[in-house]
This record gives sequence, structure tokens and C-alpha cells, in this order.
Amino acid sequence: MQETRPFVSWDMMNDFMIDAFKGYGVPEQDAAICADVLLESDRRGIESHGCNRFKPIYIDRIKKGTLLPVTELEIVKETPTTVVMDAHDGMGMVASYRMMEMLIAKAKQYGMAGGAIRNSTHYGIAGYWTSMASKEGMIGLTGTNARPSIAPTFGVENMLGTNPLTFSLPTDEEFPFCLDCATSIVQRGRIEYYAREGRPTPAGTVVSEQGEALTDSAQILKDLVAGTAALTPLGGIGEELGGYKGYGYATVVEILSAALSGGEFMKALSGVSPEGKPQMYHLGHFFFVVDPDAFMGQEEFRKIAGDICRALRSSKKAPGQSRIYTAGEKEYDVWMFRKDKGVPVGEGVQKDLVAIRDELGLDYHFPFED
Repeated sequence: MQETRPFVSWDMMNDFMIDAFKGYGVPEQDAAICADVLLESDRRGIESHGCNRFKPIYIDRIKKGTLLPVTELEIVKETPTTVVMDAHDGMGMVASYRMMEMLIAKAKQYGMAGGAIRNSTHYGIAGYWTSMASKEGMIGLTGTNARPSIAPTFGVENMLGTNPLTFSLPTDEEFPFCLDCATSIVQRGRIEYYAREGRPTPAGTVVSEQGEALTDSAQILKDLVAGTAALTPLGGIGEELGGYKGYGYATVVEILSAALSGGEFMKALSGVSPEGKPQMYHLGHFFFVVDPDAFMGQEEFRKIAGDICRALRSSKKAPGQSRIYTAGEKEYDVWMFRKDKGVPVGEGVQKDLVAIRDELGLDYHFPFED
């Protein structure tokens, strides 16, 4: 694994992000949660949701007023096995952390639990929340709606969010089976990453109103906001390669995210008012936790899950291929490579870190400045 970008230590990046969040009004305990969620993305190599998003998604929105730094959580409804929460436009990562704490405790007592959050904001990498469950030996499931980006099959209008449907399953290996992916071919965060790195978006992943493939990453981001471009669902355009499957799963996530919490959906989540002004996003998330001890036990679940993953990885490989992976394995490999090195930061992120530091007057000197 080669890496040409400079590294910033995990401790320095964590401390810096906590201090920066605090500088923009986020309470220290909440800032620590948010920093850890972002860094977990970089630990796994999912850079579209890590430090790349620190400034443009979180800091800039706090400054713009579309994300409140202080999260006032309200329990709308609670039963022994369920929770409905209103985040009141605060930090989605903070609301989700509190939700998962509650659901894990309920699942340990009752075998399974589910929750939903409304009026929330971007909750970071979805796999963070399911991994909270798998670290406790439990099954985690989550999904979230998002700004309209995906066009329905046979359509070109962005109607659905990239709507990840994410699972973490404990195994007897060093890492869980963790499937964390959008229901589009690429997600908006990946295009933001391409734009920051000056790279084109792969052809066929975004369609214009005229049904043409778009590749200019910076322009795509503008077109998505303007509603003149849309992402394609998993499977691509039309039905021939199964695009209706990605469209269907995206719709499932949209319904569960909004309907379980009594929240808003699709066009109401654009972050832009009918007058074209910035407004709150009002996202919805859902979460489920299942304790295998309520079935045949954690030990048996872990072993069978591990046996399945090992059998898949040891199956016959295609010509020219040296390795078969199971979900979560590549992310574990990235962590093994990066854990003693730190966070690799490209030029775009470097500029963001320096700009935030200078604006807040924080006392940090980054290794890439030497």
C-alpha cells in the first residue's frame, strides 16, 4: 500500500478537531464524539466521510446556520424496545451516539431494539453506528435519508438521497462483517472528494436532465444542488443491469428514515428554501440492534459468521486476481497500515485545516507545514 500524502498523527488530528468544534460552539463532550466519528472514516479509508468533510459539511454549516452546534435532544416516544428522538437540527453524530447507547442497553435486556431520529443533520459514516453494536457482540443496522441526489429508474430528477443501508455483524475474526455503502453507485461525498482532488467522476454514475453522463466533479456538485443532475442508483440507468434494485433499496431507506420518526423526506431535505436560501436539513435516521444471545448465542453466531466469510475468501478466484475480500476486510487492512502513521491529508484538507486554525487562533503546527 503506497501513500504519497503527508500524515498527521491521530492524536493531533483528534485534538485539533475537538478544539475546532469547541471554537465554533460545540460542547467538549459532543466535540469528542464528532471528532471520533470523522476519524473513524479515515481509519477505514473511507475518506469521503472523514477529514475531507470536516470543514465543508460541519464547520461551514455551523457558520452558515444550517447546523446547530448545541444538540438539544428530545425523546418524542419511548417503549421498552423502541425510541423516537428529535434532534432539533443539532449535531446528527451526537444524536446518533446517544440513540445507539440507549438501543444497545435495551437490546441487552430485551433481545432487540429499534429507534428513529427526526430533524437531524448529517450523522457521518453509517458504519460507526452499526459498529457500536458489533463491538458489543450484537448485530447493528442503520440507514439515513439525505439531500435529494438519486433519480428513480427511468427518471432524471434527483428525488432520493444516497441513502445508505448499513449492517455490522460480529464474527470470530479481528473485524466484523461491515457492509456500509450508499444505494447509489457513488455518493455525494465521493464526488466532493473527487472535486477537492481535481479528479473526474466516473462516467455513468451521474446523469443530466438530458440523460447524458456527466464527469466534471465540481460542476456536478453545483448541478446536484440546482437539480439539473442526478446520481444513478446501484445497477445504473434503466433495468437491464438491475438499476431498479438500487432504486428500490433507496426508497426503503427513505421510507424508514421518515415514516418511523414522523419526519420529512425527499425534496424537503434539500437544505435550500423555495426562495433559494439556506435552511435546516431535517434529516431522518433509523437504527436496529439485535442481540444474538436472544437466538442461539453470540459465540455460535460469531463462529458461523466467521466460517461464512472465510469460505467466501477461500473460494476460487478469477484469473489474475490474488484475493477475495469480505465486507469490512479492506477497511481493517487500511487501519493496520495507518494506525501507527496517522491520517493522510491531501492539499485540499491541508488548506482547510490551516484556514480553521488561523480563523480560531489555535496553537497547532502541522507536519505538512515543515
